[in-house]
Amino acid sequence: MTSHTVLVSGATGFVGLHTVIQLLQAGHIVRGTLRSPGREVEVRDSVARHVDANERLSLHQCDLTSDDGWSEAITGCDYVLHVASPFIIGTPKHEDDLIIPARDGALRVLRAAAKANVKRTVMTSSVAAVSAGHSRDAARIFNEDDWSIVNSPAIGAYEKSKTIAERAAWDFIKSDGAGMELAVINPGAILGPILNADSGTSGELVRQLMVRAMPACPRIGFSCVDVRDVASAHLSAMTIPAAAGKRFVCAIEFSWMVEIAKILDENFRERGYKIPTSELPNWVPRIMQHFNPVLKQIIPSLGKRRDYNNAQIKSVLNWKPRSLKEMSISMAESMIEFGVVGNK
Repeated sequence: MTSHTVLVSGATGFVGLHTVIQLLQAGHIVRGTLRSPGREVEVRDSVARHVDANERLSLHQCDLTSDDGWSEAITGCDYVLHVASPFIIGTPKHEDDLIIPARDGALRVLRAAAKANVKRTVMTSSVAAVSAGHSRDAARIFNEDDWSIVNSPAIGAYEKSKTIAERAAWDFIKSDGAGMELAVINPGAILGPILNADSGTSGELVRQLMVRAMPACPRIGFSCVDVRDVASAHLSAMTIPAAAGKRFVCAIEFSWMVEIAKILDENFRERGYKIPTSELPNWVPRIMQHFNPVLKQIIPSLGKRRDYNNAQIKSVLNWKPRSLKEMSISMAESMIEFGVVGNK
């Protein structure tokens, strides 16, 4: 296999770190970006548990809010995987706290990549850029032709930021891309094994179930995906010719939260974990949102489902996703291993 030099933005993140490891395992030379140089040891330690990076991994301080460092980090790269994106738990004080760094950060990376004659950039977006703002009452299956409605009163700040950032990326490629190709991965709710004690926002669902943060499960659901499958989708979209110019819904079938809870209960009950496996009436989380910032974001989703067609990622990228059971158990096991969830 041909070795390439690849930049991964957001190398400290959940998806970014898995992507770095898979690139190194595939024999590539990897440059990772991080906002704080103080996290370099953490990244290298996490990587070393899975692959011998030798001199093939270098880390560069770059921030989505500043031009500093991006040109130096990207110059000489064959490909860029733009994984970094702002994400906060709860509702930001102002939606621009998410929208501006997501949009401007994407454009900052794309400009540097185009200037450096990078062949293709693969950008991490979200199904939040596909279906948000649409009615949740209609029986509809969303695909890559669909876009979230940014001026809908029902759309949240996070969903709006992902949509605006991705739209801006496609517009840039059309007008100023200088021949650079773009592919976009749109993951659902990301589960799967964490690689260190930083479980981030992606792990909150499983963590809250494992520590029984709620007496029962809100009736909310997700189209989930294993982080390892998100990372592998980035690698495939990087080099497969047919991926250029396409978006890829990256998620398996929809599942209710209680289904994840029952998987965890079946596998961890005998180890002393008391997973809530009943469902809450919808009025309960509406009250609890005032004490739990995670719940505030999911109130509009209560009792509603969103279904996605993942045929394109399977056919173009030959994507074979892991099951809900595997991604849920592996996340819980890794949380126990790294002390995010106490050992019983």
